[in-house]
Amino acid sequence: MSAPQLSVLFFLQMFVILAVCRLVGMAAKRIGQPQVVGEMIAGVLLGPSLFGLLTPGLQKELFPAESLKVLFVGAQLGVGLYMFLVGVEFKIELFQSRAKSAAAVSLAGMLVPFVLGAVLAPWLLNVPGLFGEKVRLHEAALFMGAAIAITAFPMLARIIYERGLAGTSLGTLALAAGAIDDAAAWCVLAVVIASFGGGAQGAVLAIGGGVIYAVLILTVGRRLLVKLGETVEREGRLTEQWLAVVLMLFMLAAWAMDAVGIHAVFGGFLLGVAMPRGLLTKELQRQLEPFAVVCLLPMFFTYSGLNTRLDMVNNLEMLGIALVVLAASCLGKFGACWAAARATGEDNRTALAVGALMNSRGLMELIIINIGLQKGIIQPALFSVLVLMAIVTTLMASPIFELVYGRHARAKGELGKIAIGE
Repeated sequence: MSAPQLSVLFFLQMFVILAVCRLVGMAAKRIGQPQVVGEMIAGVLLGPSLFGLLTPGLQKELFPAESLKVLFVGAQLGVGLYMFLVGVEFKIELFQSRAKSAAAVSLAGMLVPFVLGAVLAPWLLNVPGLFGEKVRLHEAALFMGAAIAITAFPMLARIIYERGLAGTSLGTLALAAGAIDDAAAWCVLAVVIASFGGGAQGAVLAIGGGVIYAVLILTVGRRLLVKLGETVEREGRLTEQWLAVVLMLFMLAAWAMDAVGIHAVFGGFLLGVAMPRGLLTKELQRQLEPFAVVCLLPMFFTYSGLNTRLDMVNNLEMLGIALVVLAASCLGKFGACWAAARATGEDNRTALAVGALMNSRGLMELIIINIGLQKGIIQPALFSVLVLMAIVTTLMASPIFELVYGRHARAKGELGKIAIGE
């Protein structure tokens, strides 16, 4: 397919993606789910699980394999820019006040899933068609641990904003724990890939590069960015010239994290955290947020949905495996994060809310399991089980949060207005 043909097709794809995301998002909100859940489901509906099942020919014409590379780039730009804006809103002083709780919640949300992954791995490894033939027990245990431990960081942020929790103590605690959790999960995934044939150099580069970037951007980078903030305050507005500078810095940060093998979203998020608060951050939100949220972000949710299938869990054995994996995932994440939050002094409602939010897997899970499938660590059947787990835990997050925290907080006037996603 030529470049002009891809261009023509891209605009039609974007029309369909935006229309379906809006329609399914509105339907989701009518049943109490946030817009973001609708967007994730819309992506799955546009893939082979429904659209491709009903009209396979038309689905392949609208989303041919050659065009997915273009959608992938747009998806990475959308989620990276969105996470930069989340970082801009992130209140570092609240994180500092909740650092103990965030670290405890994140640590518990990592350790317990790894124990459960180790317990499940021998059983799953003996079931034909789940893991690759060359996968060893410790590799299976580490991969299952990373897959169960991951949190839907972009989706977690979107839910927090849509529920009016941005900038609150609970919202900041959940975001901080989710950021630490996912960074650790990516590092573990790098170790799994290295042990499976990617080389130890890849794991060292991912872990070391991520730590060095975080330290530099939050120390030296923050001090340099103060001058940019002062310039914007002095001029009274964010000019096109300075907006271009910020976008260049964002592109560089996203490239750095992708280059070392972590993920572009963490480069954008940490750059946003380092931005000086004031007129600069207000203008960045005003100028960038509408386009990032309405146009670019749906590409991220749709891209992974186009690569998933839900028709693989088609017998009693696979249904049983799916239920066990789902139960272990909820126990390992929801239960551990709730217990850790309680142990560090959070009240029960807040601890339950943190557990509900951290239990959501979303498309970060899909990214990890797609990597596992491509590397031959897992097979399509286990991939489908983990996709199902990702969807169910994501659907659970909003109603459980509403049950344990939302209604009570709204009655006391603690929840603000919905910030974005309307």
